[in-house]
Amino acid sequence: MSWQAYVDQSLVGTGNIDKAAIFNSEGNSVWASSSGFTVSPTEMQAVVASFADKQDVKKVQTEGFHIATEKFFTIKSDDRSLYGKKGKEGVVIVKTKQAILVAHYPESVQPGSAATTVEQLGDYLIKVGY
Repeated sequence: MSWQAYVDQSLVGTGNIDKAAIFNSEGNSVWASSSGFTVSPTEMQAVVASFADKQDVKKVQTEGFHIATEKFFTIKSDDRSLYGKKGKEGVVIVKTKQAILVAHYPESVQPGSAATTVEQLGDYLIKVGY
């Protein structure tokens, strides 16, 4: 399956995600993206930094983060996942061995459904070596 197919079918195709992108684990190369969903290099470097931050209270937890120019408040941040909320919509970001999945869900989707969709794809990619 191509990286674009993972975005189109495994993420957006579920109905739980409305736009998504897949980056390399350094966050400096876009492997696939939904049309019109642009995450800037600066935004991706902040995401990568949040995964590397080992403090008890991470910078991203106190300041939030931006994806596609929108600011999100952090609701979860650990070594693998970063979840953000803006009103009733949000983002789920999952890091695998070689990739970072960035997925946005609309206000009509429950956050748990969106998180499960992205985390399951992350689990699959890790299992197959990505």
